Formats: sequence, C-alpha cells, structure tokens
Amino acid sequence: MRAMQFDGADGLLEPVERPRPEPGPGEVLVRIRACGVCRTDLHVVDGDLPDPKPGVIPGHEVVGTVEATGPGVTGMHIGGRVGVPWLGWTCGACRYCREGQENLCPDARFTGYTLDGGYAEYLVADARYCFPLPDFYSDAEAAPLLCAGLIGYRCLRMAGAGKRLGLYGFGAAAHILIQVALWQGREIYGFVRPGDEAAKEFALSLGAVWAGDSTELPPEELDAAILFAPVGDLVPLALRAIRPGGTVVCGGIHMSDIPQFPYDILWREKTIVSVANLTRQDAIDFLELAPQVPVRTTTQTYPLEEANSALSDLRDGRLQGAAVLVP
Repeated sequence: MRAMQFDGADGLLEPVERPRPEPGPGEVLVRIRACGVCRTDLHVVDGDLPDPKPGVIPGHEVVGTVEATGPGVTGMHIGGRVGVPWLGWTCGACRYCREGQENLCPDARFTGYTLDGGYAEYLVADARYCFPLPDFYSDAEAAPLLCAGLIGYRCLRMAGAGKRLGLYGFGAAAHILIQVALWQGREIYGFVRPGDEAAKEFALSLGAVWAGDSTELPPEELDAAILFAPVGDLVPLALRAIRPGGTVVCGGIHMSDIPQFPYDILWREKTIVSVANLTRQDAIDFLELAPQVPVRTTTQTYPLEEANSALSDLRDGRLQGAAVLVP
C-alpha cells in the first residue's frame, strides 16, 4: 500500500510503499477513502508531541470501508463504512476505563501517533474504536467530524450551558462547533489571529454575532470561551473576556506555555479546564447529532502524496475549514 510516513526528520512526511497490514484479534482492516488533516498531526511532525511510534503514519480523522475482520470481531460487516478517531485503544481495566473516563486511560494508544493512522491506503484498527458514519455525509465531508467535530463537541459540553460563547481560533473545529452551538440557541463570538480579516469574515458568514482579533475584548461578557488555537498567551485574554463564574476550555492536546497572570482575573469562581481525547460515547452522541443540526463541513481535498502541502497550509493559516487527504 501507499502511505505517507514520518521518520522524525525535518517535519516532513516521506511517501513509501509498505505491506498491507492484516487484522489481528479484535481488529478490522479498513480501506481508507478519506483522512482529515488535524492540528494534532502538526504537533506530531513538528515535535510538540514526544515519542511518536517510529516510522508512524499520521492521521486520525479516518473514513473508510471494512475490508476484513480479525478473530473475535462482531457487529462489523465487510463493506460497511466506518470512522476511526484519535483514541484508538484503551486497556478497559484501569480505574478511568471502569468509571467512564477511558479518555484518561494511562495506557491509551492513539491513531496516527502511537498507532499507524490514515495517511495511507489501508489501516488496521481496534473494532471497539470504529464507528458507523451517517449516510448524510460524503467520505471527505465526514472526515473532519472524527476529531474537529468530536473534540469540539466535548469542549462544548465542558463549557456549560451559557448563552454567550467565545471561540479562539476559527479553523476546522470552530467551523463545525459554531453550527451546533447556534442550533442550541447560543451566541458565538469569534476570535482570530490579529489582522486576519478573511478569518473574521469566515466566522461572521457562519453566524458569529461578532468577530475580532484574539487580543480584543468582546462587546459583551462571555459565559464561556473555548481555545482551539494552541497559544498559551490566549488563556489570560480569555479569562478577562468571561464573566464571573465562567469557564475557559483549552481544547488542544498541546499548548505553548501559559504566561503568568494576576489572580484577580481568575478570582470570582472562574474556571480553566482542559479537554483530553474523547470517549466512545462522545462519538456515538455527536455522530447521531450532526445530521440533525445538520452540521456541514467545509473541506479542501488533497491527493495523499500532497500531505506535506496540506500540513503546510494548515500551519500557515491558509485554510478555511478542513484539509482532507484522498488516497
């Protein structure tokens, strides 16, 4: 099979040919139809996330069809369409797995990081972490739902039920999440890179009531803010933007250092919380909800071999919506 492999050098992927994998017990072989390009993939190739699997194939917004099943797999049929997200395996025995917090399993394995991912023609995945996808979406349209959508949805739930919500960083996750939030009757305030007028227009076109630079304060106090941009400097800014009792949700797996800030902007029962990974229930709930809204994804497709170009466009902020690789 063709694949794009990361060998740890120069932040670039290398096109390679590798043997098609075979599914083991509890696994399925997925023929990949599309794979979204996520900021977490950037964190892998840019060295922000330590110790990836040697020669890892990145990618964890995987859409494909089941080609074969390993021993012990039930409920999967050949030809069925599935999505494979970031969380790819958990032990099932630790306190977190037993208490419904499998996203915190200390031995968890992750698609496209410690397990091979979707920048390829085939993928072997744990059947427990493969999810049927709504027919409402094409393969490319469905890909961003598998991380931008799932993590965004988990962030939204952790932000609480407040009406006024700020989104810092208006990329793949925000362009999905705003649709769910508006459907729920919330007001969205969009924060973008200073001077990025195109991103402001994109936020407003999706229904934001206001869009401004990330360094600005919004015209109204926010009930909560979600940070998708991995920039620690935004945390104090978001704390100043939310009301007493409000919440700042840090949605990324990696963030630059948070600078020192005065206690006064945290006082009055403001909360800072991080989001780690996702659970299977998150996937079940969101994939059922998305067609009801309905969530529409904005995508730009690239051939598999142009994965480096897609990552570069994401890194430099040249995308509106999500990049998707199509083998």
